[in-house]
Amino acid sequence: MKVVYSDRHALHDPSYFLVRGEKRDSAEKPGRADVLLKAARAGGHEVVPPAYTGLVPVLAVHTPEYVDFLQTAQREWRKLEGAGPEVIPGVHPVRYRGTYPRAVVGRAGWHQVDGACPIGPGTWDAALAAAQVAVTAAQIVMDEANAAGSRPIAYALCRPPGHHAYADLAGGFCFLNNTAIAAQHLRTQHQRVAILDIDVHHGNGTQGIFYARNDVLTVSIHADPADYYPFFWGHAHERGEGQGEGSNLNLPLPLGSGDDAWLAAGERALERIRTFAPTALIVALGLDASEHDPLQGLKVTTSGFARMAALIASLQLPTLLVQEGGYLGPELGDNLGAVLSTLTGDRLP
Repeated sequence: MKVVYSDRHALHDPSYFLVRGEKRDSAEKPGRADVLLKAARAGGHEVVPPAYTGLVPVLAVHTPEYVDFLQTAQREWRKLEGAGPEVIPGVHPVRYRGTYPRAVVGRAGWHQVDGACPIGPGTWDAALAAAQVAVTAAQIVMDEANAAGSRPIAYALCRPPGHHAYADLAGGFCFLNNTAIAAQHLRTQHQRVAILDIDVHHGNGTQGIFYARNDVLTVSIHADPADYYPFFWGHAHERGEGQGEGSNLNLPLPLGSGDDAWLAAGERALERIRTFAPTALIVALGLDASEHDPLQGLKVTTSGFARMAALIASLQLPTLLVQEGGYLGPELGDNLGAVLSTLTGDRLP
């Protein structure tokens, strides 16, 4: 399997994360990508750099105003008297319709839904590199399918992650939606693409981007947002709208659910994917459903990850893995290794 990776991810290194009113170290640190890369190399997978893809794939998913904000916010922020090192919003337009602001403080509130997505000096470069990782891996899947007629698999080792980012909104450690950008790129050759998000958090940004479309199916298995981030999105009644009605499936699970409930949701997800009949699959590969993950939403074992990978492999589709969550813990590398080796047939679950 080809693994696409850029060391530019380390340019994004948030200084802290505000949790219940307390400043804590962010779970989304460069070290998590180092662990994942080591595990991929240990599995014998080929690591390749991303191609330069420019802004065209990004702007196919995100609005020009939002991309401009991500590019310029740091520069404008530093001009403010007494500003800290990172762009962190302190005001939001909340639930009422507002007017797009000119001041960077207002633009931060408009484009950053929470305090978990601080924009530091290297954030834009890291986020753009992650998007290019995803596009390059998607292109590998398409090229290998065309060349061999086989079922190609590639892994985009993206950091920062992306599935909480809407077309014009950052949140939950995410800036550019790598999964959505890759799906849109796959659509250049595939009429129907399915996304299966197995991160412990609902892929709300991905859902939002494709909510009114019927060419991309979005399925998410996650801890119940009634009790867990992102709270406002990811409920079972959210099915899409307009032409996209029925093209979104949410499978929320009670906090602390383990392998049995998670894999049962996986079976339901596969039933819907088969009915949709896509010709390519993206797996938004969050590993933070692990029983050892510091965020402690679900209790999935390493064996559970391998068994989910076996379910995914049974679809026999060209498959792109896009890294989402999964934070520093003793089993992080093992969980990735279990997924990759099962998908490539090197390990039985």
